Amino acid sequence: MNAVPESKQAVTDRSAHLKGAENAVLRCDELIAGYLPGVNILNGSDLYVGDGELIGIIGPNGAGKSTLLKAMFGLVNIRSGTVVLKGENITNMKAHSLVSRGVGYVPQTNNVFPSLTIEENLEMGAFQVPGKFKERFDFVAELFPALKERRKQRAGSLSGGERQMVAMARALMTEPSVLLLDEPSAGLSPKLQDLVFIQAQQINKAGVTVIMVEQNARRCLQICHRGYVLDQGRNAYTGTGRQLANDPKVIELYLGTLAKA
Repeated sequence: MNAVPESKQAVTDRSAHLKGAENAVLRCDELIAGYLPGVNILNGSDLYVGDGELIGIIGPNGAGKSTLLKAMFGLVNIRSGTVVLKGENITNMKAHSLVSRGVGYVPQTNNVFPSLTIEENLEMGAFQVPGKFKERFDFVAELFPALKERRKQRAGSLSGGERQMVAMARALMTEPSVLLLDEPSAGLSPKLQDLVFIQAQQINKAGVTVIMVEQNARRCLQICHRGYVLDQGRNAYTGTGRQLANDPKVIELYLGTLAKA
């Protein structure tokens, strides 16, 4: 396996990373995980997110970005390492238990119930807190006004960008403190991609900590507070969005081959 490339600008020192992780809302340490026995996709990944941060995860195809997100949410078996949420070890905890602890997750595909209306999709999102449906619906309607206007429309009739909006809104119905977004702009037109990034910022500004895996690396680094570049299941670079976007090695090795700005 190739060694992780070095950079003077991006932060790669593990001790410095862990120092910043001391007061993290959610942190992952040295995760090793995969889908098949004996085949690891993650090979020692680290990540932390502070309260109110928007974190971006970028990297080439097959780097383990979505696997890292799924491992946090209990959808991929972690063979070694830990995931800690607000001081509690949640490693390999089931997804429904994580939702009750304030973690929301929006998958890249199959993220709405197409036969249900927008309102019914949101009701499904609030299944653990049915008494709070109106309160949470009003909250997401402020972020996504179109949902209120079209609440009786079936999700299957929506465009890809509109479905993504419903999926994010549904994940917010349980009032998560941390929201995991898996490639929210994938498959969308440039105009709709930009809308998704704006919506992610709005969610973050509303008080939700966000961790976003993204194929549109340049745009992701423009909005995130900090970013992680994964390669071969490990951290290749970490730093602020601005640091990574302007780092010559990151530009040379990753940004030139990743999605367009």
